[in-house]
Amino acid sequence: MASDLVVNPVAHITIEGARTHNLRNVTLHIPHNQLTVITGVSGSGKSSLAFDTLFAEGQRQYIESLSTYARQYLNPLPRPDVDGVHGLQPTLCIDQRSTTAGPRSTVATVSEVYDYLRLLMARAATPYCFKCGQNIQQQSQQQIVQSILQLPAGTKLVVLAPVVRGRRGGHRDELRAIQQAGLIRVRVDGDLLDIEAVPELNPRQNHTIEAVVDRIVLGSGSDQRLSESVAIALQLAHGLVSISYLPGKSSKSDAPQDWQERLFSSRFACASCGASFEELEPRTFSFNSPYGACPDCHGMGQIVQQVGTNAEERVEPTDTPQTCSACKGARLRPEALAVKLHDCSIADIVAKNIMELLAWLECLKWDEETLPVARPILGEMLHRLRFLVQVGVGYLTLDRPADSLSGGELQRVRLATCIGSGLVGVCYILDEPSIGLHPRDNDRLIQSLRQLQAQGNTVIVVEHDEAMMRAADMLVDMGPGAGPQGGMVIAAGTPTEVTADPRSLTGAYLRGERQVTENRSVRSIAKSKKLRLSGAILHNLDSVSVEIPLGLLVGITGVSGSGKSSLISQTLVPAILRELGQAPAARPGPYTKLTGVQHVDKLIELTQAPIGRSPRSTPATYCGAWDLIRQLWANTRDSKSRGYTAGRFSFKAGTGRCPKCQGQGQEKIEMNFLPDLFVTCSACQGQRYNRQTLQVRYRQRSIADILNMSVDQAAEFFCNFEKIHRLLTTLQQVGLGYVALGQNSATLSGGEAQRIKLATELARPETGQTIYILDEPTSGLHFEDIKRLIMVLNDLVSRGNTVIVTEHNLDVIASCDWLIDLGPDGGKMGGRIVATGTPAQIASQTHSLTGQFLRHKLTNFSESPT
Repeated sequence: MASDLVVNPVAHITIEGARTHNLRNVTLHIPHNQLTVITGVSGSGKSSLAFDTLFAEGQRQYIESLSTYARQYLNPLPRPDVDGVHGLQPTLCIDQRSTTAGPRSTVATVSEVYDYLRLLMARAATPYCFKCGQNIQQQSQQQIVQSILQLPAGTKLVVLAPVVRGRRGGHRDELRAIQQAGLIRVRVDGDLLDIEAVPELNPRQNHTIEAVVDRIVLGSGSDQRLSESVAIALQLAHGLVSISYLPGKSSKSDAPQDWQERLFSSRFACASCGASFEELEPRTFSFNSPYGACPDCHGMGQIVQQVGTNAEERVEPTDTPQTCSACKGARLRPEALAVKLHDCSIADIVAKNIMELLAWLECLKWDEETLPVARPILGEMLHRLRFLVQVGVGYLTLDRPADSLSGGELQRVRLATCIGSGLVGVCYILDEPSIGLHPRDNDRLIQSLRQLQAQGNTVIVVEHDEAMMRAADMLVDMGPGAGPQGGMVIAAGTPTEVTADPRSLTGAYLRGERQVTENRSVRSIAKSKKLRLSGAILHNLDSVSVEIPLGLLVGITGVSGSGKSSLISQTLVPAILRELGQAPAARPGPYTKLTGVQHVDKLIELTQAPIGRSPRSTPATYCGAWDLIRQLWANTRDSKSRGYTAGRFSFKAGTGRCPKCQGQGQEKIEMNFLPDLFVTCSACQGQRYNRQTLQVRYRQRSIADILNMSVDQAAEFFCNFEKIHRLLTTLQQVGLGYVALGQNSATLSGGEAQRIKLATELARPETGQTIYILDEPTSGLHFEDIKRLIMVLNDLVSRGNTVIVTEHNLDVIASCDWLIDLGPDGGKMGGRIVATGTPAQIASQTHSLTGQFLRHKLTNFSESPT
């Protein structure tokens, strides 16, 4: 056991008496600057130890380290239920939550490659005129004056010196400089003020300050005065001058909205058409800044079209946003898109996938003047790009929206940022980074984590991948079971020591004593019943045509980015739903033909999307068991005597829930510098209901007691109620017996959410001609859990259904009846079907990457035909 180890406390993170959630007084020593893997069956306490204890304590210690002044803006974080954590370094958590990625986030911005690219474009690229395409040259003072004099005689204009343009700060020094120059009026954020009447500016907001140099009416004799005013403005604003003018001979009033603005620069101007440009800055290329974003779509790249036939009709947005017609989806204003680096705009550069961009940058030739500027910027970019290729996401384009990435993809992109940051002495905590990764790329990921460790950091990984376990310096096996049966450190030490430990369930699998895939029968293929999709071309699919035999367990395999999701989730699924008369969530990708749908009654897609986003969404409410339990409580003698109905026992609405937390059991505390924090409700102590509702009991249990029960405990408690028991039994079948009925859905992993959906579908009557679609259902599953999952999937197929699984786990792949392997690689190198057939047939295909790894797995069990 870990507690028996003799260690140097200075060189270790020491956890003493951890009791968070289901942890049972855990004491553990985790060595600094090493790779530690925490594993165990689902619900055994891995996340409670890594995230809810170690990371939570790291956050708390960080808050405590701040000054008293800084802490006044933060609410104190609660201490995890632990006696002590010593030797803990600053902690960084890289989890799988994609909720942190907003609609403006892209692969380039999340990985920080875009920050360096913007700097490279501002310092080393060549600007061209967005109107006529000519090279941009410097504009003299006289040329600026002549451009202004082209306005009609009688034009009223104000000459302004833009001293500050959209920058944070109080800017007292700039205002003092304007006053010292003898100017008495300024325009601050659009308001014209006397310089002595300028209020205190909020230092946390962006401000624009323009000094009013002169007011002029163009006409005879105004040339010299205009020239002098422009000279003063250029000197004060370092090469910039702005004019606000009202064209002469106008019948309109002098209302402020009639005035027009023009900006001139002594540094950049088009010699052909006279258009002026600001000096190039990194923010010129930022779609998150008003100085770079397309003015039509505000940097989103898309515009939601409004439809309506008349003024009386309510205007509603269309289902899908339309690409912005101004920037063509590039997000930036024309001036930024006209700047070229070796004939490529920044939009052209981010449209390349990571591998293409890496090759392109490495081949660029630089002149002697530009090379000293470009070299350090390129070094940072190439460092991050090489790492992204190393962890198997080189197929992603840099402009790919971050919210379209899988949890594993997003986690690996964020990991690139950590590698590039060069931090030392940090404890990184990762949540299953191998999710979504083909076995081919596992070694690359392990090397990347080793690189992070080599920089002087401690790396702690919650993981189930066998290769990751064997590569660890220290392996911690939690268990022995899930929920109340877990929460203990069963074995801790080197992988060799844990493998040899007879108490470790993980060790039994590592030493081959237990197997996920056992001897099984191979199902025969009904040639008359199959789906055929022809001509699929979405994303990187190369006019793919595929046949999927029905009544089997079918695996969709291939490296990351090979086109699996494009083919199944985004083309096949919506196409089948449309043929079945159901409304798909999105329009299917382009294809030419779909046949065989007449053999299908229903399609059920089970994704890893959350089952709900509020604390009121729970496993019990999602599967329907809670409605039956509420009805049971309403039928008790106490309820009838008080006149309570089933609605009284709802924590989503009604008079029975706690009035303070509105049935959530938690109160939200908004944090200024950290994510919002949820704390237990002080009124109901997390029980969700008011005192009167909690007085109604059945078998000495209140309705809140039932929410706190695990699925296993509830199944035993309701064993005499057939409908409730059936729903709870299906949750047990998919390995979720440890989950509490009232657990907040936001705390469930993607794999747990997917299995709750699967259990809900298992409990419903089915026709035997249903297609179930699952996307990596092994996420978060231990060997033992995967074994149980395969049994559930085979049971579905034995009833005449078809199960299609997109998966990288070799145990699941080896258990399939039929495989469709895509590739041969990711991105533009993928999008084709490499091989189809039984696992044994795929393993014999030397050109299939999946087959190469499957060959070894198939030696562990034999097949026999039915």
